[in-house]
Amino acid sequence: MAVDPRFHPAASTPVRRYFVWAQLVTVFVLLELALWAPTRVIRNRWALIATASLLAFILTDLITTSTSLQHLGLGLPPLRGAGVIFCIGLAAAIFLLTLVRLAGGQIPANPTWFPNLRSTWGYVLWALMQEFILQSFFFTRCEELYGNSAAVWMAAVLFSVVHLPSPVLTATTLIGALFFCEMFRRYRSIYPIAIVHAMLGITVALAVPDSLLHHMRVGIGYLRYLTR
Repeated sequence: MAVDPRFHPAASTPVRRYFVWAQLVTVFVLLELALWAPTRVIRNRWALIATASLLAFILTDLITTSTSLQHLGLGLPPLRGAGVIFCIGLAAAIFLLTLVRLAGGQIPANPTWFPNLRSTWGYVLWALMQEFILQSFFFTRCEELYGNSAAVWMAAVLFSVVHLPSPVLTATTLIGALFFCEMFRRYRSIYPIAIVHAMLGITVALAVPDSLLHHMRVGIGYLRYLTR
């Protein structure tokens, strides 16, 4: 998909570029505060502030610039694009499970903590929220600053850093986010990407021992799991 010339780096004024950078830094810092706050109450407060700030920035752009829902990835994808995303995602999931089997690992038939039907639906919704944050906010702003090719790497690295200090999730989310961002760059829709995101996340949960995943926690939750 061609880049909208209105959001090409050359089209941004210095003031606009400073404002975009301020948005990126503000939301990223707020997300980190939400992940590393010492208590659940404080984490929830920071998460609420981060969510409100992100939505306010997006709404401001929708009102004051030429940003469209399609530009944010909230439109339906082309059928071919959705097919490509699903096929690559399914192939990656099968490859990972096969690799685990060949390495002598065991895929649990009845995992005790994840996934079950209720948690799976919840994780699909959470994957959609993550892709909205990653693509509709971080990718679009990195794209406006440096172009869409650089935005693939910038947004993917930011997404990976958010998953520290989990070594498994930090590595897998970097690889996954590079794929997700490239698919977003090409087809501009978060919906099929979110479904594949959920599918691959569940695959990782099944393939990797919980002793390494710590219930897929990140931030302070990952560290506190070690003290249980």
